[in-house]
Amino acid sequence: MTDPHLSGLSGSIVHDEIVPARAPWLHHVKKGETLRIVDLEGNQAVDFLIYSAADDSERYSAQDTVAAQGNLFLREGTRLLSNEGRSLMTITGSAVDYHDTIGGACSCESNTLRYGHHTKSQHACVENFLEANLWEGRGKRDIVSNINFFMNVPVEADGALGIVDGISAPGLTVDLRADMDVIVVVSNCPQINNPCNAFNPTPVRMIVSA
Repeated sequence: MTDPHLSGLSGSIVHDEIVPARAPWLHHVKKGETLRIVDLEGNQAVDFLIYSAADDSERYSAQDTVAAQGNLFLREGTRLLSNEGRSLMTITGSAVDYHDTIGGACSCESNTLRYGHHTKSQHACVENFLEANLWEGRGKRDIVSNINFFMNVPVEADGALGIVDGISAPGLTVDLRADMDVIVVVSNCPQINNPCNAFNPTPVRMIVSA
């Protein structure tokens, strides 16, 4: 039986992994390889950081990416720029209209401010980023503004940000081509207090093709 999640991918599959709900993930993606993220059950927010594999002081820059394209949202064709102004990865395909890069990552601290002190003990994306980065010697200072794939963060008329129901659905994908050797760090968002992932964290699939 043909795997629908592999449709349209060229080349050979070099890595294929299910990332459990709420879990961190780290992987090295070589220049020219494509990373496909599959939202298996729909509306799962995938928090995403990129570091240059050659020098991890060069990493994803939301500011440079937004300024270069003159748009807050990430779409097919968007080059994900580093703090050196170089392209780390390019979104080569997306089954949803846009992705967020201004909403940030949830943390224990932000959870308590938004949802109450009773959420203090709940696991959050910042903790996932810390855990994954520690595998390669990076710390809290190395966490920068991140991408939120499949997350819907509209800018309201008064300039406020909304975090609302996601725009994804089961089996939808986003493809990213590595424009240099990179290290990808993911938090499969554990948030249960807002509708970004329908209040229900679910697994995602990571497929790398060469």
